[in-house]
Amino acid sequence: MHPLTPRNRAQHTGPLAHGLLALLLLTCSLTAFAQAAEQVIHKAPSRFSDLLVVSEDANGLRSLRFEMHGARQSVVKPGDPDHLELAYARAIPAVFTWKPEPQRILVVGLGGGTIPMFMRKHLPDSDIDVVELDPAVVEVARSHFGFRDDQRLKAHVGDGRHWIEHARARYDLVVLDAFSAHDVPYALTTREFLIAVQQSLAADGVVIANLWGRSANALYDNMVATYLSVFPALSVMDIAGSGNKLVLASRSTAVPDPDESSERASRLNARFRLRHDLAVMVRQGLRQADREERAGNILTDAARPARP
Repeated sequence: MHPLTPRNRAQHTGPLAHGLLALLLLTCSLTAFAQAAEQVIHKAPSRFSDLLVVSEDANGLRSLRFEMHGARQSVVKPGDPDHLELAYARAIPAVFTWKPEPQRILVVGLGGGTIPMFMRKHLPDSDIDVVELDPAVVEVARSHFGFRDDQRLKAHVGDGRHWIEHARARYDLVVLDAFSAHDVPYALTTREFLIAVQQSLAADGVVIANLWGRSANALYDNMVATYLSVFPALSVMDIAGSGNKLVLASRSTAVPDPDESSERASRLNARFRLRHDLAVMVRQGLRQADREERAGNILTDAARPARP
């Protein structure tokens, strides 16, 4: 090994500098390409935020956002309800390892309609209510994402918590997938709300909730602990490549063991003709609540945190 003189230093650092420059140019090019591929095709104000429909690529994907460059609230390929683009949406069918044949389903939070449209196709005999707080979201789901109500699938404009607290019928499955631009509304996280969810379920009913994990959600452990305070049976599902977590809970259903869950997920792959391997997602992600989740504080209506 010899010391680097000015001349041979240039010989050694030159290729590295050129490589870094090439990498930088490639990164900039890819970013510019991604931005060019995404086009805002619809923008409308609502009571809560701007609604943006973004065309993502030439394959027909459209995403719903609540602010420019914000999180993708929903991604839909209109006319193709089997296309589950977001990782958390691909994991949602794991709930059918707990409840294979729900007859009455409630979905809180419509977005572009990905989840209810998938369920409508594959559970044709189920009655599905979707409750969405923002009427503009319902309008844009119909006009730009291919969402269609029918005799079995009905979208209702209303407050999801109020709907659950006043539910007359009992649901076999409740899907909680309501987000603002930045988080799950606090009113849909508290013990009081989850007690109402439990009471809205049939005796063997199941709830599945989409949450942001610790990295993006300071209340995450508290949210899981609050579910644990209400539901005797609970599992958490980690989702590879995603900041989302799913919570599956039931008032009475025994949690399937890992082998049984994986076997049931394999059958769902075939039943729903999934384009991803749900069994792998279940085997790698479904687990019991960890120590930090169990140690969280119980969220209550009275303890609502102040906004910064």
